[in-house]
Amino acid sequence: MPLHLTKVAYGAQSLEELHGWFATRGDEAFLTTRYLPKRHAEIAGAGSLFWIYRHQLVCRSPILRFAEAEGGKTHIVISTRLIDVIPRPCRAHQGWRYLEGPDAPADLGGEGADGAALPGHLASELARLALV
Repeated sequence: MPLHLTKVAYGAQSLEELHGWFATRGDEAFLTTRYLPKRHAEIAGAGSLFWIYRHQLVCRSPILRFAEAEGGKTHIVISTRLIDVIPRPCRAHQGWRYLEGPDAPADLGGEGADGAALPGHLASELARLALV
């Protein structure tokens, strides 16, 4: 099972804005972090970065690799192709956190999705209103 990371989509005002951030960046984007994750070998090429928006995991970006950055920092190189997932509650946090493969939400419309899942923007609004 692959290992994943989670990160808050800090500053995003909507899911459309989050998708827009990556639409103009080519095929890859770089997230700079101070430290290389200790479990990076379990993540690179198989894991994803799951984005938290309004206290829910809403989409993911496949992690392509890790690369060295200036000043001894590390780039987490992710695909700019965002894949919507079945929204799942998640507490916000600073930086990134590990997410075990079995705990990761399924892709919307993909295998494991039962067709009854709400679209991300609707699920986020219902959660904000404390209705789900």
